[in-house]
Amino acid sequence: MSPDAGGIRRTLWRQLPFFVWLVALWMLLWGQFTVLAAVTGIVVAVFVTRVFRLPPVELSGRVNLWWTFVFVTEFLVALVRGSLTVAWQVIDPRRYPGTAIIAVPMVSRDDLIMTHVAVTASLIPGSLIVDIDRDRHILYLHVIGVHSDADVERQRAAVQHWEERIVRAVGSSAQVAAMRADRVTRRTERKDAG
Repeated sequence: MSPDAGGIRRTLWRQLPFFVWLVALWMLLWGQFTVLAAVTGIVVAVFVTRVFRLPPVELSGRVNLWWTFVFVTEFLVALVRGSLTVAWQVIDPRRYPGTAIIAVPMVSRDDLIMTHVAVTASLIPGSLIVDIDRDRHILYLHVIGVHSDADVERQRAAVQHWEERIVRAVGSSAQVAAMRADRVTRRTERKDAG
């Protein structure tokens, strides 16, 4: 086997999860889990991956099932809590739900992790991604229910919490180590400030 064949095989293996995801997405869009939907999904996935040459996304190759379970559980709880909070803010005539656009610096330098964090933050009612600074790794969110600097910091910490959960679930060992170091740094800064 030539070195080129080994490189092609590794590239195909790394891209397989995205290919499978495209097929699953196609089937979900059509609402059919049939052989015909799978075959047409494969044709569309081949077409999309060959015509639209996107940069390859490097997967860590690591999935921690425990942290994935923790992430999904916390996400569902946050989804319900966010829905109830936004509903209460809408019907409470005594207060105007304050809004703000906040910048949240990311620890991870990985585009895939940043995308997961952005999607997670946008799916929880009360916040929406308005911009992403890919070069500086900063997410900008529009959030409601903000009345003070403490509320802004709470929202920022919530997004950083999602980043930590996602990195623990699917990040590389180096990303997990960087996340731990950042958490220690933030904890030390809070103690020094307080």
